[in-house]
Amino acid sequence: MLPIGDDDYPSPTFPFINLVLIAINVVVFLYQLVNPDFTAGYSAVPAEITTGRDIVGQFQIALPDGTSAIIDETRGPSPIWITLFTSMFMHGGWTHLGGNMLFLFIFGDNVEKAFGHLRYLAFYLVCGLVASIAQVYSGPDSILPSLGASGAIAGVLAGYLVLFPSNRVRVLLGYFVTTVPAVAMIGLWALIQFVNGFAATSVSAQTGGVAYMAHIGGFVAGIILAFVLRPFADRSIGPHVVGYPRRGAFS
Repeated sequence: MLPIGDDDYPSPTFPFINLVLIAINVVVFLYQLVNPDFTAGYSAVPAEITTGRDIVGQFQIALPDGTSAIIDETRGPSPIWITLFTSMFMHGGWTHLGGNMLFLFIFGDNVEKAFGHLRYLAFYLVCGLVASIAQVYSGPDSILPSLGASGAIAGVLAGYLVLFPSNRVRVLLGYFVTTVPAVAMIGLWALIQFVNGFAATSVSAQTGGVAYMAHIGGFVAGIILAFVLRPFADRSIGPHVVGYPRRGAFS
């Protein structure tokens, strides 16, 4: 179920923070392509965070098929916990980047319009930080790097769910396009994360490299923060915040 659009509402607030976040993610990824050492040094490595020590060198890890792989750990920032933030803007490939930015583009604009620029930026960063910490402590001794914006975006999805649960989301199902309520689309996504996350509590070859606990951490943080911030939300931009009749157009 791939989202391709949602209900959008007229608002005097232009969601430029959301666009800036997307641009930063793209620029950082392009920098990763020309500087692989940056990826190896500035991803979040659980063992580095829990020990406070920058781990440098080549390390061999076992794969489930009986083979092994080499992980390069290069020098990171000082203090090393800064990687909890830098890893939020890094990606492991074009598909990883494209999927995350699609979700952020579709769902982030309405959340920013509701919360306002500064609250939205703080909301995004806090969700991303909680997501990074959740992933670290799901496997505190792991030397497998974690990177990606999906934890922060999970928080954005949670915020959208709290503010706009009945919004229509246009999704691609196989070769067909249909619309479903946001609560159904985001709810199904969250259910998959929780089921897979608690079945495999750390990023590994067995989880396909997906940081499910980061998704869970970001989503839970987003739910809590969205309820805290909801009284301050702009009540003029959407029917599900103010109770107005539906008047949306797909963005």
